[in-house]
Amino acid sequence: MAKANPEILVWARETAGLSLEQAASKLGLGSKNTPGPDRLAAFESGDSSPSQPQLVKMAKHYHRPFITFFLPAPPRNASMGEDFRRLPEAKREENEGSVNALVRDIFLRQSLVKDALIDAEEDEIVEFVGMGHGMPDVDDACRAIREYFEIDIASYRDMRDAHEAFSYLRSKIESKGIYVLLIGDLGSYHSSISTEAFRGFALSDQVAPFVVVNQNDSKSAWCFTLLHEVVHLWLGKTGVSAQTHEHKVERYCNDVASHTLISAHEVRELYEAAMRSDEAFVPALQREAGSLNISASLVAYRLFRGALLDQAQWEKASTELRELWIQSKSQPRGNGSGSSGNFYNTQRHRAGGALISLVRRSLHGGVLTETKAGRVLGVSPGNVAEMVGL
Repeated sequence: MAKANPEILVWARETAGLSLEQAASKLGLGSKNTPGPDRLAAFESGDSSPSQPQLVKMAKHYHRPFITFFLPAPPRNASMGEDFRRLPEAKREENEGSVNALVRDIFLRQSLVKDALIDAEEDEIVEFVGMGHGMPDVDDACRAIREYFEIDIASYRDMRDAHEAFSYLRSKIESKGIYVLLIGDLGSYHSSISTEAFRGFALSDQVAPFVVVNQNDSKSAWCFTLLHEVVHLWLGKTGVSAQTHEHKVERYCNDVASHTLISAHEVRELYEAAMRSDEAFVPALQREAGSLNISASLVAYRLFRGALLDQAQWEKASTELRELWIQSKSQPRGNGSGSSGNFYNTQRHRAGGALISLVRRSLHGGVLTETKAGRVLGVSPGNVAEMVGL
């Protein structure tokens, strides 16, 4: 077997966000005579070569195809768009490798979907993508988005809970040719990615636009994140959204998404209702926001942007809301996820109806093999038929 390129070994580990010590531990390289980091350093310097089983492990933990290790030089990083932001410094080393691996995986899925659409002669242009170039006025943007997707806010608020409200918005958006996925890991709960690393991201393409929402976030936040990423597509921009409001594009996407769900007048009404309540402000705000199927964090952000809360008050409210959410996650849950605890139902919910329908049609038409269909859906080929209902 040809030898792996030592330069690639270094590049693959570093882009996975792993130190020598962390990678050696994951790869199980330690022995009685040679510490794991020393052995990995020898591979990376070219003093010795990893075996095929060791390379297979590296491919898994570095989230790279096996063949990558034999390239003559590290490939150039694909452009993630002008607003692809790096993580906050404190979270960069911990999460950047995982986020980059997830984005690469979704780029691959998008490529397969686009090819399938072209082969099936279903490659219609999604006119919405790039329609908002130039960042029009927020009110104009909200109106355009509601009209394009035929979103009725009254119907949205009539949904039983935040989960059903998200399903309502998702169905409206997917009906226009945008694929919406719920993903928060690299294939298992062991590789879960924090919402502090990303809330969602959008891959702009006029044939196969993708939106990914971090499933690890609260259900009440999914709708806001979905609309935020839809605004990215409207601007024609690819990018990852973390927990920041400072970037110009992020601030605009936040404003349009939040104004789409609730008006300035209604925000003030919620604020006044929470202030009148006998409860503490934050729990009262959470209750009032929940009645409209929106997150209290969204309302707190709007109160800050509208100068009803100063930055210190907004940050305090945001911290309290996050603590309440963390507490709620530790509580026993009923069966309200819509997944019925079934693997296939859960995977269908994460993939979304548009992607499931496309894969089903593509398998029927011989456009996709089960192997490629599995890559698109994020499951093994053997699970594809059951997942899409064949």
